[in-house]
Order: sequence, then C-alpha cells, then structure tokens
Amino acid sequence: MTGWSRRRLLTTALSTALVPAALAPLSSARAASGEWRFRRGVNAWPWFALTREFPAPRTDYDWPPFQSQRPVPTPDDLGRLRATGLDFIRLPVDPGPFLAGDDATRGKLLDMLDAAVAATLAAGLGIIVNVQANGATHYWNPDRMVSSTEAPAFGLYRALVGELAGRLARFTPGMVALEPVNEPAQSCDSNVWSQVQASLLTAARASARTLPLVVTGGCGSMVSGLAALEPAPLASFEPILFTFHFYEPYLFSHQGAPWMREPVYRSLNNVPWPASAGSLDATLASVRTRMAQDTETSEADKQAAYAETERVLKVYFDARPDRWFIDKYLSQARDWADRNGIAPERVIMGEFGALRTDARYTAAPNPDRARYISDVRQSAEAAGFPWAFWDLFDGMGMMDDTTRALDPAMVEALGLVMPG
Repeated sequence: MTGWSRRRLLTTALSTALVPAALAPLSSARAASGEWRFRRGVNAWPWFALTREFPAPRTDYDWPPFQSQRPVPTPDDLGRLRATGLDFIRLPVDPGPFLAGDDATRGKLLDMLDAAVAATLAAGLGIIVNVQANGATHYWNPDRMVSSTEAPAFGLYRALVGELAGRLARFTPGMVALEPVNEPAQSCDSNVWSQVQASLLTAARASARTLPLVVTGGCGSMVSGLAALEPAPLASFEPILFTFHFYEPYLFSHQGAPWMREPVYRSLNNVPWPASAGSLDATLASVRTRMAQDTETSEADKQAAYAETERVLKVYFDARPDRWFIDKYLSQARDWADRNGIAPERVIMGEFGALRTDARYTAAPNPDRARYISDVRQSAEAAGFPWAFWDLFDGMGMMDDTTRALDPAMVEALGLVMPG
C-alpha cells in the first residue's frame, strides 16, 4: 500500500494489463512444492511501522522509534487469528529505524523483531517478514534506499536484508520467509528493478541458503508487474515464492482514502460492489453531500474534482465490474504461472482489501466491502493462489484497534470462522 497505487491514473482504473510474450519456464527440478505455511494470511501493519522520526535536518528516530499508541497484536490476538483458520501473517517492517540507529539501537530492534517472529510461530502461524520502506518519511524512504543499486542508502539497505535473512534462517524451516522490498516503484519491465532485486536476493542467499525468499515484479507489485517478470534468472535463488498485490478497481477499494493524491478520492464514497448493486445518481449524490461537508477545499477545486469524479464514475458504472472483472485480472497471473511452470501455490496475493466506513472514514458501504473482499478471496483461491488480507488493524482491518474484537463480516468474507 505505498506510493505506486497513489500515482495511478484514474483512466486506467478499469483497464486490464497486457500479457507479454511467453517467458522461459523454470526448471522443474528447482520448482518448490509449496509445502510452506503460507496459504491464508493477514498483514500485521503497523507492528513495526508508524515511526517517530525527528524532522529534517535530522535523520534519526526517537526511542523507541515506533509510536506507542499504534495497535500491536498480543499473543492472545495471534492465537485467535490462528483459530479463525489463518495460517500466516505478513509483517511489514520499516527499515528506517534499523538503518539510522547505532549498533546498540540496531541490536535492540533486531531482538524486538526476533521476539515478534517467535510469538507468531508460538501461535502456530507462519510469517513473511517484508522490508517495507515508508514513502512518507523525509529521509529513510524508498527513493533513497531502493530506487537503484546506486541509490545513496542502497548498500545499507542491502546489508540489512542480508542480516535479516541470517536471523530468520534460525527459526522453524518452512514457517518463515523474507520479502526484501514492498511494491517497487520502477516500471513493469524495468531493468533497474531487476538489478535491485537480484542484488538483494544475492545478499539474502549469502546469509541463508534455504530460507524462502519472496520476489515480485515492478510497478508496485501489480498483476502487470508480475506478468512482465522474467523468472528464469531468479532460479538460482531458489527456494523462492512470487507475489503480487490486488486493489482493482481503485475507485471501489480506495474510495474515501485520505492518503490518495488524486482529488477524486477525497469525497468519493458509496461506490457499490458490484456496480449493479447501486447507481451512478445515488453515488454522485453521496459525493455531493461529502463535498458540502468539506470546509478545507476551495469551491473551484471542488467543482474540478466533482467533474472528474462524475467522469470516472460513469466509466465504472458503464463497465459494471463484478466477480468477472476480478477473475479476468487474476487470470493474467495464473496464465503467467502456467507458462512458466510455476505452481500457483507459490504465487501469493500479498495484499488485497478495501477501506471501510467507520468513525474515521467515509468510504465503501460495509456490505459492499464484504462482497468485494469475498469475491477477491474466492477468485484468488479458484486460481490456486495463497493470499494475505490487508490489514489486521486500521481502516482496512479485520480487528478493532482498541477492543481487539474481530469483524464478523470480514471473517466470513475471508472464508474463516469466528473463534469460540
């Protein structure tokens, strides 16, 4: 859920990516059997995110570097997640505090991460540790660390990936994996991204010969990035898993999201799923109501945003997206796997979700959100892909930040069971 999705043009919200020519298949001798504990998961942001960095010109963090009020799963929370039928978590880890601190600080953070991994495993859950740089951070951000192998802090980032791989390799085999980067911003067919990924995988393999590593395509890990990924050169890094993220159509999943840069999303709400469950007139009326409550935006900017909103919503309702729309997108990922002799169990849909309407957000109607989540989950499972829901907490979550109550609608949409 980082910068790439925020920069997407709205005109492509309902388009499907072109599938490139067939890629060379991986050697069947190297193909993993998919016996790892990664089938149904949830992202555990912001356990190692929401940092307390000092403002520029400083480049370091307060201690502890993570905001104390952020929700963190307890051992009881992890146990209840396992009881629902989930079998792994994907843990986003902001590398900034690890790279900015001195050796003593870094050691404390690594011990904290070890404890989180151990607690997850103790609950019977597998874990994928994802190094997820924060694009909103003024210094330790993706551009500085992974924009290319020549990026100012790439060497430090690469060393951290190698160190994490070595530490994770000490845990239960088959239950732990490392994902070195989140949503790379380079273009789908970028040779720059290929070089960055290969260098990071080399560093990880130097520290851990058998730890599963999670690889991805460019352009924000979208399906089109996976479809453009050439897997043959990656065979030397086996065992590997592949990943992509799915939030299409963004007009539904990100309606009302305050972090989206396009002005359309600020007041967008009441977009139905499927599109046939509502109407253009009803959604536009809700948008106008939301805009009337906005006292921060000028009338001129509101008028411009409304005109664009009306335009893109007409496209949405004319296209009438439904389960077929999701199936069509995910079929590109399955076709890519089939062409390359890759078992679909090795291709993880590492993020999917939609913002809910609650006390903080005015977004998707919650029944529509549940239908969307259910459709995406079932489509992934029909294609044979494991998945990790975004997110455990916050506006896209399945667990209340304060009470830790599980959302029954999300549990049902994910095909899970409420724990007794």
